[in-house]
Amino acid sequence: MTCCQCQGIERFFGKRMAAWELKKFRKKGATGTTRQLIDALQAQGIDGMTLLDIGGGIGAIQHELLGLGVSRATNVDASTAYLDAAKTEAERQGRIERVQYRFGNFVDLAPQTDPEDIVTLDRVICCYPDMEELVGLSMARARKYYGLVYPRDEWVAKGLRYLINFVFWCMRNPFRFFVHSTQAVDDLVTKNGLTRIFHSESFLFQVALYARR
Repeated sequence: MTCCQCQGIERFFGKRMAAWELKKFRKKGATGTTRQLIDALQAQGIDGMTLLDIGGGIGAIQHELLGLGVSRATNVDASTAYLDAAKTEAERQGRIERVQYRFGNFVDLAPQTDPEDIVTLDRVICCYPDMEELVGLSMARARKYYGLVYPRDEWVAKGLRYLINFVFWCMRNPFRFFVHSTQAVDDLVTKNGLTRIFHSESFLFQVALYARR
């Protein structure tokens, strides 16, 4: 990830956005495609497993899975505000000692990141310009399950990409939104020893869960 993209993430995903997402999570829990990914993982039987949540944000996946039997989690995020919000919620739930927090670009941190049973990237691929690098490094750290939520590569998402990026350009924010090829993502993952066991789609996003053979 370029330094400009990291700066853009830190600027846009700031304290106000984190506070709004945390308030929504406390009221409704995980929703939408995030909920679908959590439910798909729960259906596999995850008691006692460990989690690496890349771009974990305010920690929705971590908080939910820790409550469903996951033993411990690691949250890697490029926004200090989101990490602070995740810590606040983990403390409120009495689970702060079961989570490790790491700030930065996962691709840079990957060499020092241990494999875990479950690896999740919820709306993270769309924040990264080099899909092959991000997916390649992250799936290599999934011992059992690899879960993704990312945009469908159809005209709606592609059109929205131009609108979103134009807005960020007007805001003088270097953050950019990306729509990567679904086929390219799936090919990369399956060629490296994982099999897709769950897939669903919403209007804009899709959920994919893979299991290691």
